[in-house]
This record gives sequence, C-alpha cells and structure tokens, in this order.
Amino acid sequence: MASKSESTHNESDEEAAEPIEPESALETARRQLDHAASHLDIDPSIVERLRYPKKVHEVTVPVERDDGTVDVFTGYRAQHDSVRGPFKGGLRYHPEVSRDECVGLGMWMTWKCAVMDLPFGGAKGGVAVNPKELSSGEKERLTRRFAQEVRDVIGPNRDIPAPDMGTDPQTMAWLMDAYSMQEGETIPGVVTGKPPVIGGSEGREEAPGRSVAIITKQACEYYGSDLEGTTVAVQGYGSVGANAARLLDEWGAMVVAISDVNGAMYDPDGIETATVPSHDEEPEAVTKYADDVISNDELLTLDVDVLIPAALGNVITEANASAIAADLVVEGANGPTTSTASAILAERDIAVIPDILANAGGVTVSYFEWLQDINRRSWSLERVNDELETEMQAAWQAVTDEYEHRDVTWRDAAYIVALSRIAESHEVRGLWP
Repeated sequence: MASKSESTHNESDEEAAEPIEPESALETARRQLDHAASHLDIDPSIVERLRYPKKVHEVTVPVERDDGTVDVFTGYRAQHDSVRGPFKGGLRYHPEVSRDECVGLGMWMTWKCAVMDLPFGGAKGGVAVNPKELSSGEKERLTRRFAQEVRDVIGPNRDIPAPDMGTDPQTMAWLMDAYSMQEGETIPGVVTGKPPVIGGSEGREEAPGRSVAIITKQACEYYGSDLEGTTVAVQGYGSVGANAARLLDEWGAMVVAISDVNGAMYDPDGIETATVPSHDEEPEAVTKYADDVISNDELLTLDVDVLIPAALGNVITEANASAIAADLVVEGANGPTTSTASAILAERDIAVIPDILANAGGVTVSYFEWLQDINRRSWSLERVNDELETEMQAAWQAVTDEYEHRDVTWRDAAYIVALSRIAESHEVRGLWP
C-alpha cells in the first residue's frame, strides 16, 4: 500500500540524554491543539481558552464493602468545552484515573465530537479504583454514590456520561437509575451506552469497533488497495478490537494477529476471528486458542498492511516507532501513539488515521441513543448501522479534503476540521459578559 508523503515538524526539544517519560493525555492533547492551530488563522484567545477545561469536579466517594468496612475513593468529572452542545464523554474505573488524565481525555472528546459534527462538547470522568477488586454489589454502590456526588453537574442537557475502561452498560443502568430516583422521574438520556431494555441503542457497544473497520476500509480504498486480502494486525481484543477484527475479516481482509494482555495469537494464513472469544465473551482467552503466541510488542512491529492498536494509550512510542512495519496505522484506542512517535511515523511515510476519527463510532451512536431517548422512539439495528456509515463517510470526506488541500498528516487534518468548527462556534457565540 503506497502512502502519501506527510509533512511534520519536531514536536520535542528535550535533550536525548533525558529519560523518556510517558506522555500524559493532557500534554498530548495540548500539543495536538497547538499543532492544529498553527495551520489555521484563528483568534489566539480561543486557542488559549481551549487549552483549559471549563470545570473539573473532584468528589469523595465512600463505599461500604461487603465485609462492612468503608473505603474512600476519589472521583472526577472534567468538563472541557460546551460551545457546541452538552458535555459528552466516558466514565472510567481504573487505578490510574487522575485529574489531568480526565482533562486530557475530555479535550479529545471535544475534538472527536467536532470532527464528527455532533452537537456535543467534550468531558471525561472516572473513579480511581481497580474494578477487578470490587464485587458486583460494591461496584453498584460505588456507581450510585458517585452518581449522587456529581448529580448537580450531569444531565441530558448538561453532561452525558457513557461507558469507558472498567465500566459497561450495567454501570450506566445503575447511574441512570440513581439519577432518576433523585430527580423523581425516569430520565434515560442522562447517560448513553445503557442496555436497550431501558433506553439504550442497538449497536452502541459494537460502534467504536465498527467505525474503526469502516475507516480502515475507506483508507485502504484511498490508497488504492483492495480490502480483500489486506493483512491486518489488531492489538487488543476487547469491544473495539474484536468488533473491528471480525468486521474486517467478514469484509475480506486477512486478520493475522490479535491479542489481549497475555500476548498475541499470530497466524500468517489468517485467523478465523469469529471462533476466538472477545474479552467480553471470555476474559483473557486469546492465547488459549492460539497455536503460535507472540508478544504484544512483537505484534506492533509485524510486517502487515494495516496495524490497529486498539488496547491502551502510548503503545507506539519513540522507542518502537522506527520498527513499525505496517503501511497504515488506524488508531482504535484513545491516544495509542505519542507525539514523538507520530513525528517519526510521518517521516517514514507511514499514514496514521487518528483516534478522534477512527473510533468515533462510539460517541456517534451515543448521539443516536440520546436522540432516541429524547424522542422516546427506538431505532432498529439496521438503521443505526446505516446512519453510522453515513456519518463516518461524511467525516472521512471532510478530513480527506483538509489532508489533500493542506498537505498535512491525517492527524493534523482531523484536528484542523475539529478546531475550525469549534473556533467558528466560539466566534459566533462570543464571550460573556
């Protein structure tokens, strides 16, 4: 697959002798904002405003454990920008949740909603806790108490959480119920990613992986490559990775590697992805079904046409970017490529389709779910998938136009689309008072 040459610039002036520290989500988001702004003629004061969140809420979440003891956890909700509509973004349960992480991820959600032209702004939240150490009852009590602590700052027209790392449709059901009980009426639109039986949308859970597959197909077509027989390696076999891999397999691509936290299944003749359980179906099962196991690091450097990092952030770094052998990288996870690695891949003419476009199916179908809740009318799975396809193609075309017009990287093109829309909205609305 031939890749168009992409321009870049050095984004780091740190001395080579300094130890390499993992780049935080906030640092990455701000660098990407500044980089995109350098290509646009917009008011610098708007860019300065977008470097900071509108509000960050930090709450204490006491939870009674099953043995009667009480543990106290810290929760956050970072609300970045709402110029285009209510705040929107995931809620994660993970030991490493922090204020700055939520702010950075909230900024990404602002760009993601804007590149998809959705009437939302960006937010992110979470609780610093290891969900694997909680029983179902403890997780429910944690969720309900957190919902109460942030009840005044969320709502269907204010801020709409969704599932993220360590949370799922059941978590959203508890949160919706806790909020509704306090408000005295059933308000399904306060969260998205709920089970369909209480107002969730068909196709929501599969949507991020579906959008990754759709964008991979579009990118292959752009570079004149038939998806049939295209070799693909997917790091991560959770909801995003498994759904992307299975769709691409179904559409004729040859998925040669998939992985979970324990390692990767590798078969150069192609994997029957439908026969390997996803993480949701059977946790950490990939290597149990594999004849040939390689490491996750090895998966990233396989000589394949398409690499899809769909697990964690910061997996493609300065340390391994020079060893990436794929022609095309499609980001399924949030922030899998550091700024320095992005520059290295651009210098090597390896196209990288950014997360804010590729995995935006989740927030797009969340928007569909929100519409269904407001109108109290559900959509069929066929309609959801058709509407998602239409929205992804429109976003792909908008980003492609900027990519070709400005001769920038795909990441820059996506941020330029997003920032242009956000800046125009700020200019039209003005600054009050």
